[in-house]
Amino acid sequence: MSDSTLTPEQLLHQLQWRYATKKFDPTQKIPTATWEALEQSLVLTPSSFGLQPWKFFVVQNSQIRQQLLEYSFGQTQVVDASHLVVLAIKKAANADDVDRYMQRTAEVRQVDIDSLTGFANVIKNFLANPHNPDFDPDEWATRQVYIALGQLMTSAAVLGIDACPMEGIIPAKYDEVLGLTDTEYQAVLACPVGYRHPEDKYAVLPKIRYAQEEIVAHIS
Repeated sequence: MSDSTLTPEQLLHQLQWRYATKKFDPTQKIPTATWEALEQSLVLTPSSFGLQPWKFFVVQNSQIRQQLLEYSFGQTQVVDASHLVVLAIKKAANADDVDRYMQRTAEVRQVDIDSLTGFANVIKNFLANPHNPDFDPDEWATRQVYIALGQLMTSAAVLGIDACPMEGIIPAKYDEVLGLTDTEYQAVLACPVGYRHPEDKYAVLPKIRYAQEEIVAHIS
């Protein structure tokens, strides 16, 4: 274990510390270097086939965030938090997206793109999914976005930053406000990130979780 690795105790302490923050302190802003690390945590999120069918919109404009409040059922986290991330899918992932990913793979790994043809065809076949006519690439992409949400929340907790995952938004209205309606991206959920307000009563409430033996099964 390297010197920079958290101990098991430190990891669990931070996960116990985190909670879905209901009230942020609007006077506290995340330092630039810390925020850059959180953005990179999103970039480094794993995805199925590594295809990354998403885009993350960091909304800094206070007027736009005020507009989004109406479409967030009045949840003030969207305006009070230091940063607001809107996680969106890349709609209708298809063969063109696979080709783009193969080009990037060849560039980063310095390999001949023709050597990636087999892998590319596997992904294209998956997206076309001739064996499952009910397959919905947007629903699949949405599941990938939730992986990114988990990565962001855990990374934030490790850095002592608060976050609040929010499905309680009206995605179509978010798309309108953010100018996404006629683009290839579609909002799925939001995640305000920042620092808890000292008066947020939820910060000190114990977590309600089932006992470990009830939800973790060991199969030998």
